[in-house]
Amino acid sequence: MLFFGAMTALVTPFKNNALDEEAYRNFIEFQITEGIHGLVPCGTTGESATLSHEEHERVIEICIDQAKGRVPVLAGAGSNNTIEAIRLTRFAKKAGANGALLITPYYNKPTQEGLYQHYKAIAEAVDIPLVPYNVPGRTGCNLLPETLARLTKTFSHIVGVKEATGDMAQGSKTLSSNPASFSVLSGDDFTALPLMALGGKGVISVTSNVAPGLMAAMCNAFNKGDVAESARIHHQLFPLHEAMFFESNPIPAKTALNLMGKMEAELRLPLCSMGQPAKEKLIAVLRQMKLI
Repeated sequence: MLFFGAMTALVTPFKNNALDEEAYRNFIEFQITEGIHGLVPCGTTGESATLSHEEHERVIEICIDQAKGRVPVLAGAGSNNTIEAIRLTRFAKKAGANGALLITPYYNKPTQEGLYQHYKAIAEAVDIPLVPYNVPGRTGCNLLPETLARLTKTFSHIVGVKEATGDMAQGSKTLSSNPASFSVLSGDDFTALPLMALGGKGVISVTSNVAPGLMAAMCNAFNKGDVAESARIHHQLFPLHEAMFFESNPIPAKTALNLMGKMEAELRLPLCSMGQPAKEKLIAVLRQMKLI
């Protein structure tokens, strides 16, 4: 299985409104050293919406180069423009990514048939492992389990889904309508462990930007059959999960990483610096977790 365990939805470090390559490479090393199971550049947490095409490609290239095959790289390649998504997915394959993460088309509000046709077009155009990314709270559309199952029955290289609805009923339906080898990955840190208990394979995590070792340990414990230990770590991490959403993601994650000395706290507008009251709450959680 290619995609499993704790995979980090990587933030993109900026300095003076440009990609901070040194901080990014060091950050990837930190993730791998801490035992993370995979890396996901250019997702929502990586501020993909405000990266230029050139920056998007460079962020993926650096991640693949720095990882050097030690962990899989699932490259963000989605768009609300199907033609653009095909172009980005072709680039991910050419760059050497292990797969492409494909957000459901946002803003357009496609029907289920439109979603099917969107992923069908990408799957027919590019032969690389594909992972749709379903996050209705951000996109305004929901890739339903029936539509996903229709896709996976037709295209064997649609190998998983990032399930970020936070809806355990939908997660359960998605699991039951796909083969056991299909990687259902939680895109919601709060529900990572419950979804794994139903048969999910892991999580594409925001929290693991800040605590990759603990997220990896939770998944490792579960996969070894130590449910009590994985539950203990889940509860230990819960305040940090909450802190990562005190304001819009990735504002808290980048602020935390700056406080930890990993990178600048710089964000791209329309995201802006964390408000002081929320920042003080974040600092308290980081101190409680002994991260600063």
